[in-house]
Amino acid sequence: MGFWNRIAGRAVKRVDAAECDQCPPGLPGQDPAFSTAVTALGAKLAKADGRAEGGEFATFAEVFQPDPGSERNVQRLYDLARQTTRGYESYAKRLAKRYRACPQLLEDVLDGLFHIAVSDGTVTHHELDYLERVAGLFNLSALTYRRVKATHLGPEADDPYVILGVSHDAPDEALRAARKALLAECHPDRVRARGLPDEFIEVFTAKAAAVNEAFDLAMQERREMAGAVL
Repeated sequence: MGFWNRIAGRAVKRVDAAECDQCPPGLPGQDPAFSTAVTALGAKLAKADGRAEGGEFATFAEVFQPDPGSERNVQRLYDLARQTTRGYESYAKRLAKRYRACPQLLEDVLDGLFHIAVSDGTVTHHELDYLERVAGLFNLSALTYRRVKATHLGPEADDPYVILGVSHDAPDEALRAARKALLAECHPDRVRARGLPDEFIEVFTAKAAAVNEAFDLAMQERREMAGAVL
């Protein structure tokens, strides 16, 4: 009997093994608490857009790969969980508690949930609210959430890292260098040297302000994230 089969059977009977304080040994897939929570979160995400189409289970199975012999039981649990979005917070909290020493694993789960959300070609604001809330319950930083979101949906125009032209995981020195280079290009003397009229100085003054604001925001997020880790 595969672990997905055991997980589905135990979850349907409401067996809860998610109360220990340390990450259990072995692979997450061998942990019923992990796989039960992931199944429920995936199913309730499918309901978040108000449709809960059956085809989304295929995407869930593609991402989290239940054993072929246990897929029927996994789908049974999935179908039960997707009847409503209610209760997803408790699954996310228990998963975060059990794997709080494994933040990369929790980020991987968020990545998988995003993949499910985009599978139908449209991500609703309800799904984004769900995903952002799950990220928060996982104690993942706002920067981590935005990076994962950008991976699947592309970066937003007002993302400070987009404005600075650097990646989300660039070192602090790269952010400082990018700000310095962009501010240099916005200097009035540089603007005039490029043959642009004085009217453009106002445009580049606004751009310089945006660059400084983006840098400050990115660095503030990094300080907050470092404080959370400490």
